[in-house]
Amino acid sequence: MSSKKAGIGIVGCGNISGLYFQAGQVFDILDIRACADIDPRRAEAKAAEYGVKACTVAELLADPTIDIVVNLTVPKAHGEIGLAALEAGKSIYNEKPLALTREEARRMLELAAAKGLRVGGAPDTFLGAGLQTCRRLIDDGAIGEPVGATAFMLSHGPEQFHPDPEFFYEPGGGPMFDMGPYYLTALVNLLGPVRQVTGMARASFPERTVATGAKAGKKIKVQIPTHIVGVLEFASGAVGNLITSFDAWACSLPCIEIYGSEGTLSVPDPNTFGGPVRLFRADTKEWRNMELVPGYPQQSRGLGIADMAHAIRSGRNHRANGELTYHVLDLMHAFHDAARASKHVELSSTCQRPMPLPTDLPTGILDD
Repeated sequence: MSSKKAGIGIVGCGNISGLYFQAGQVFDILDIRACADIDPRRAEAKAAEYGVKACTVAELLADPTIDIVVNLTVPKAHGEIGLAALEAGKSIYNEKPLALTREEARRMLELAAAKGLRVGGAPDTFLGAGLQTCRRLIDDGAIGEPVGATAFMLSHGPEQFHPDPEFFYEPGGGPMFDMGPYYLTALVNLLGPVRQVTGMARASFPERTVATGAKAGKKIKVQIPTHIVGVLEFASGAVGNLITSFDAWACSLPCIEIYGSEGTLSVPDPNTFGGPVRLFRADTKEWRNMELVPGYPQQSRGLGIADMAHAIRSGRNHRANGELTYHVLDLMHAFHDAARASKHVELSSTCQRPMPLPTDLPTGILDD
């Protein structure tokens, strides 16, 4: 990096971008300097709100003060912008998914390796205090040997609340690619990489109707599966199941549970940074609410980018890294592949479990 702080440029100034702009106020290492959007008015509005420079994507990529490009565009542009940033000599942090296709994602990883740059990506919620508490409990043997897991994300779709929901029903969208990254990243962080999967999928409704905002009443053609049921075999031997759906009006199932030889762990919503975390042990035969480890229980989008910036400075691997985000992308495609072919799909990718976050550092600092 060119200075003590990492120069950050944000591409994509839509619904989620405000949370990333706010990260510059939490993590001292992040200096958000510029933003761009396909709609210049959106970039100008965010630039005025957060005191940064609005520019075109080309100008942002040419800016020598930008070290890391944060790519918040729609999924179909993740690969294109990511590759362009790497070609321009910038490290890239993509919103989920890492790219639309495995091929694009592999090209990003290969180009980054050739140029000595970094690839990272959302979600970074697994770095929050809730999931870090779960990680510590598993690593400390609180549930014994993990043997199984369940994960459920069922809703009736983002067209109920999102003002621009079309992309959720295009390739690269759907419940698996939209919400699956949270659940799969959490599971890989807790249990390690996956060896093989199988699954079934369907698109229950051929079209959706936008319910809110300026596009209320607009019909959306559904181009992807909207109810996916999957089974995972982890490399450790644990077996899990995952359901992601935009077809359920209501759900009372837990977000994630991990089952072990000596107990059960109730894991919080992986789209959040906090708790609650609950532990049931065979010896006590009761549920206990667990105190969260010190860290980030509050909304902390940008935590993964800050960790990446610290890692570039110190030379260690960052936690929300390309290996992890590629394995999650590979997993999501594998569920769809298995459903189409009615077979088990062995994963061609793997990854290391990210190192836990240190719990003895001041807020906003991620390295000694």
